[in-house]
Amino acid sequence: MSCSIELNSVSQSFENNASTITLFENLDLSINQGQSYAITGPSGAGKSSLLMLLSGLEKPSSGQANFISDNQISTLDNLRSEIGFIFQQFHLLPELTALHNIALPLKLRGDKHANKKAEHWLEKVGLSDRSNHKPSQLSGGEQQRVAIARALVFSPKFIFADEPTGNLDQYNANEISDILFACCQENNAGLIIVTHNNALASMAQNIYSLADGKLTKASSINSVEKKQTKQGSNHVAQDFAINDGQVA
Repeated sequence: MSCSIELNSVSQSFENNASTITLFENLDLSINQGQSYAITGPSGAGKSSLLMLLSGLEKPSSGQANFISDNQISTLDNLRSEIGFIFQQFHLLPELTALHNIALPLKLRGDKHANKKAEHWLEKVGLSDRSNHKPSQLSGGEQQRVAIARALVFSPKFIFADEPTGNLDQYNANEISDILFACCQENNAGLIIVTHNNALASMAQNIYSLADGKLTKASSINSVEKKQTKQGSNHVAQDFAINDGQVA
């Protein structure tokens, strides 16, 4: 049975220079396993904070954030063993080979077949011939492929990706996008992406825009672009304030 993440009337704020900055408030969002979601919006709007909240790695300032599985409702703390995370900066361990970076999550779970499963995932992302290479010996696109395989190797229910193509050229960005969506679909994993890349966002089944503290669903990436263009001038002061607080 599939599961879901539910946010109800969630707000998130933080203190910055003795003042309170609200990133978003009274936000409602449902994320279902097996579906893909893109969250777009201007820098400083709180997209990365929303991603961390959805994954259970941060708690909301107010509101309810729940994990629903087999009709049982629990807090997002119970979701952590069911998620994989993909970062813009890759975050591979430099001393480990590609194979051992992928196998690590399984080894931490005591899986005796970790290396064999890691080899399978190296093949799926097209890097069988790079298994013994360390991150410093891999290109940016290859490192991100390893990161995708590492995130999916233990069959999580949800994958969270924060600007997964942000450090890649267009060719590698397109390849990584295709691999990411194909692997998540094959494994029935929910995929939640924060991105400024409209081509990547347009691949998602559900597209949202976070701006001015509000999350709105768009029928297409074109409607998101129109909304952001119209509201762009409203974000200048907010972006300066929030970027000083280092919130993406």
